[in-house]
Amino acid sequence: KHEVVCYVAAEAERLFIMAVGKNKRLTKGKKGSKRKIVDPYTKKEWYDVKAPAMFSVRNVGKTIVSRTQGTKIASDGLKGRVYEVNLADLNKDEDQSFRKMKLRCEEVQGRSCLTNFYGMDFTSDKLKSLVRKWQTTISCNTDVTTTDGYVLRLFVIGFTKKRPNQVKKTAYAQNSQVRRIRAAMTEVMQREGTSTDLKGLVAKFIPEVIGKEIEKATTGIYPLQNVFVRKVKMLKTPKFDISKLMELHSEAAEDTGKKVERVEA
Repeated sequence: KHEVVCYVAAEAERLFIMAVGKNKRLTKGKKGSKRKIVDPYTKKEWYDVKAPAMFSVRNVGKTIVSRTQGTKIASDGLKGRVYEVNLADLNKDEDQSFRKMKLRCEEVQGRSCLTNFYGMDFTSDKLKSLVRKWQTTISCNTDVTTTDGYVLRLFVIGFTKKRPNQVKKTAYAQNSQVRRIRAAMTEVMQREGTSTDLKGLVAKFIPEVIGKEIEKATTGIYPLQNVFVRKVKMLKTPKFDISKLMELHSEAAEDTGKKVERVEA
């Protein structure tokens, strides 16, 4: 038995020496272990994200990108990035916290990313709070083209409400009424969207001008409440024009003149 054990041990030692002879790496340490570990953030740069002048707060935040190396330019990595910002932060108004604005980086100047409006959405908690029992939910969407060539898809949502002095518990609209309301919604969205440029259209979203117009237009069919443009998608943008983007970001206030008293003759 002792001889067998000695033979097995000797055979194992021989096989190990053969393995080491064939594979030189077994006698050395790990490959690349002497390579210096470099922190990846040393190769990065921070840029400021600037919102258009239509919002109260211009400095949205910061974004990170790899430094320019060879043919890989940092500004190319920034252009086209989409940032989602809460409207309450942009306008310093907590009442508008249910709206999320999307801003896309169009141009990089120095250490600033100049953005433009790219879309809008509602927070899920706001949408869920609007949906209730005993009423009809009516939603509609349509594509509009602004005067400056932007194609957007607007999504509208509205809810029926009880008529004045109504005793009945429910406020359900008939299918024929729903179709007529949708037609009225589409007509108002087309009228409001095609008559102005992108800046003017965004200005209509914040005070909910389109929602109020729809409520007026549908009063004769069935009274509505909580009518909102809940979502806006950017489908097509015109050819990039740096001068128009700079107009959006110009901080110079327009001179509207001074109020004067009328002098009676």
